[in-house]
Amino acid sequence: MLKLTAAAVLTAALTGQALANEKIKIGVTPGAHEEVMEEVVKVAATKGLDIEIVSFSDYVIPNQALDDGDLQANSFQHKPYLDNQIKDRGYDLSVVGYNILTPMGIYSDKIKDLSELKDGAEVGIPNDPTNGGRALLVLQSKGLIKVDPAVGLVVSPLDVIENPKNIKFVELDAAQLPRSLADLDASAINTNYALEAGLNPIKDSIAIEGNDSPYANVIVTRTQDKDAPWVKTLVESYHDDAIREFIETKYEGSVLPVFKISE
Repeated sequence: MLKLTAAAVLTAALTGQALANEKIKIGVTPGAHEEVMEEVVKVAATKGLDIEIVSFSDYVIPNQALDDGDLQANSFQHKPYLDNQIKDRGYDLSVVGYNILTPMGIYSDKIKDLSELKDGAEVGIPNDPTNGGRALLVLQSKGLIKVDPAVGLVVSPLDVIENPKNIKFVELDAAQLPRSLADLDASAINTNYALEAGLNPIKDSIAIEGNDSPYANVIVTRTQDKDAPWVKTLVESYHDDAIREFIETKYEGSVLPVFKISE
C-alpha cells in the first residue's frame, strides 16, 4: 500500500511539474475578451499554467493563427462564427468550453429609438456573414425587418423579405462600426468593439439583443489538443468563481458569464 501511495504521489508531483512548465498563447480581441482573459491568466498561474495573451484587431486572423499552430487557443468568437469559418476554410478546430455572451446592440448618434428611423435610413452591420446575420436578426427581433426563416442564422441582406422602411444596410468591418455612427443613422455593434469605443451596451444602445441569444462565445483549440491536460486547466480557470464575479462586477450586465462545458 505504501508503495502504491508513494507512486501516486510521485505521479501527481511529476504531472504538476509538467503542467507548471506548460506555456500557451491565447488569441483574443480587445475589450471584454482581453480584459477577462487577463484575470484568467492570474487564476491559471495558480494552477501551473502560464498564459500569454495575443490581441488581434479583427475576427479573421485568430482562427488562422490557431489552425497554423501559432496559438494554442483562442477566446473571441461565438459558435456560429466558428462553424462558418470551419466550413469555409477547412480549419480543424474544436470548442472546449463556453465563456461569455456579449449582447449585440444597436447604437445611434442621431435617434433615441428605432421607431425614429426614417424611410431609406442607413444602418451599419458587420461585413462578415455570421455577425452581419446576427445584426439582421436583432433588427428583426425589434420588428424592423423580416428575414427568410429558411436560411437559419447565416443571414445576409439578400435574405430580407420584408423591409417596410426600406432600410439600406451598410456592411463594414466590425471594428469600424463605432466610427460609422457619425455618418449612418444607426449601427449594430458587437459589445467588445462598443466597450472599446467607450459605449456602454446597457446605457448607450437604443436596442439590444435578448439573453436568449444563440451567440454565446467559446474557447477554442485545435482538435488534436482538445483533450490535453492544459486545456482542462484553462477551462477550469475561466469557469472559476473569481472570473464570474469579475465579469458580473465590471460589466454590470453588459457582458454575461455563460459557463458550461461543451459536449
